[in-house]
Amino acid sequence: MKCLSVLTLLVSVASCGSALGQAHSSPAGLPHLENHGSATQLVVDGKPFLVLGGELHNSSSSSVEYMQPVWPRLAAMHLNTVLLPVAWETIELAEGKFDFQCVDGLLSGARDNHLKLVILWFGAWKNTYSSYAPAWVKNGNDRFPRVQTSDGRGTERLSPFSAAVRDADARAFAQLMRHLREVDSEQHTVLMVQVENEVGVVPESRDHSPVADASFASPVPPALTSFIQNHRAALDPAFRAAWEAAGGKTAGTWQQVFGKSSLTDDLFMAWQYASYIERIAAAGKAEYPLPMYANAALIRPNYEPGQYNSGGPLPHSMDVWRAAAPSLDFLSPDIYFNEFALWAGSYARPGNPLFIPEAQGGPAGAANALYAFGRLSAIGFAPFGIDDLGNAPLDLVGITNPSESPDNAAIASVYTVLSRLAPMILERQSANGLSAALIEGEAQRSARFSLGDFTATMTRAGGASNAAARIAALFLQTGPAEFLVVGSGDAQITFSTDKPGPPIVGIESIDEEIFQKGAWVPQRRLNGDENSQGQALRLSAADLAQGKIYRIRLYRYR
Repeated sequence: MKCLSVLTLLVSVASCGSALGQAHSSPAGLPHLENHGSATQLVVDGKPFLVLGGELHNSSSSSVEYMQPVWPRLAAMHLNTVLLPVAWETIELAEGKFDFQCVDGLLSGARDNHLKLVILWFGAWKNTYSSYAPAWVKNGNDRFPRVQTSDGRGTERLSPFSAAVRDADARAFAQLMRHLREVDSEQHTVLMVQVENEVGVVPESRDHSPVADASFASPVPPALTSFIQNHRAALDPAFRAAWEAAGGKTAGTWQQVFGKSSLTDDLFMAWQYASYIERIAAAGKAEYPLPMYANAALIRPNYEPGQYNSGGPLPHSMDVWRAAAPSLDFLSPDIYFNEFALWAGSYARPGNPLFIPEAQGGPAGAANALYAFGRLSAIGFAPFGIDDLGNAPLDLVGITNPSESPDNAAIASVYTVLSRLAPMILERQSANGLSAALIEGEAQRSARFSLGDFTATMTRAGGASNAAARIAALFLQTGPAEFLVVGSGDAQITFSTDKPGPPIVGIESIDEEIFQKGAWVPQRRLNGDENSQGQALRLSAADLAQGKIYRIRLYRYR
């Protein structure tokens, strides 16, 4: 079954339009977000759910046949959730005529392999471009205008200022969400929905069409200035600095309020994209109110607006997005760059739980996943291109040497361990019983972090060959002085304390454990040379591949 097949299910434009703005009662057990202690968690069928995900390549989900051999490979990697695009062009080839054969085939494939889905709506934009819009939209230049450059040239980007583009996009998205309600409201295969993908303007910092120029010269919308005044103390520091540097005005044009800079162009486009996406998300939630979010392409070092996706939901513009798009439940980063801890931490802020829908895979991705779940209470993590052969299970592709497929060995191994620890991770996210450390980049040799009443210092090990490797450790507290530890990379961890009581921290015991027949089974009791004579916990890059964790008990003495 091809998704771009002959239309078999027709829905009139009139019926689609009448659905907009009509709220429906939420089905029982609908996936939703809940605050549990200090963490916000995704709840599915009444229980917290940790998304151990992977995102498909952009075109993989356009064919049900293509996906048939892919599903079991993903399940064998211990993923529990697949992020996949549903493109506007695949469900509305002709205006007002909808075909959901492909969507139904994807739902069936996921269910058959006991996988959940996060749907990525590739509507008007994907990575700033409009390549997934239907042909009737692409060819309707007069009706569906494009973003323009400062010299008047058009671009391959639909205009976020166009009501015609917005309304057509919203009608299609609403129909998709209505269909999901009809076919999935009991099984809850689909957990969340991403609205559009990595929006923004390139190669210039803003749209220069006549309607955009007129809007730029108009007053900043009162909804934004009111939000800024009401949330001043909690505003993003870079956003607040730009506003205050321009005088902290509460009225005026965009340049009067935020200054004459390319950053102002970025904030202006952020308001426009967020306002557009608010209409799309609201139309979808009126049909089926699953959690929804928007994702951001991050900024390369020293890049200016227009070199990156100007107007996307970046850390400095998150307040603009919050003001303009209240129907979005959170904003997410796509992290492929270094400084993972910095970028991820920028999105793990009050009112915005962390979900990483796109990230690098391999050993670095495995380390990042441990840090995101353990330190930042992430809802989920998803390496991109998970359907690559390199990410397939070794035994299913005939690979006997794990070094031939490092991406697979790392991601499959970390998800194997995390899938078994997920209930404990979720419980301790809400009770502050988790911690994690990350070492990234050659310049970083160690990381110091808190562990309940103790302090831990993780130091890079392994010699010159490990000088640039990304290393992480996740700690789950199981008692006042007892922890389960999952590591990725070669390192050693020592312990100290600054709390009242005996000043020296020793290691009472370290036990290796592996998961067998539904239980964690003790292996060796490590001592002597294996724990530096009781002074350190040693982690090995081979631990994850062996499905190994450590149970460590500490004590204090004078």
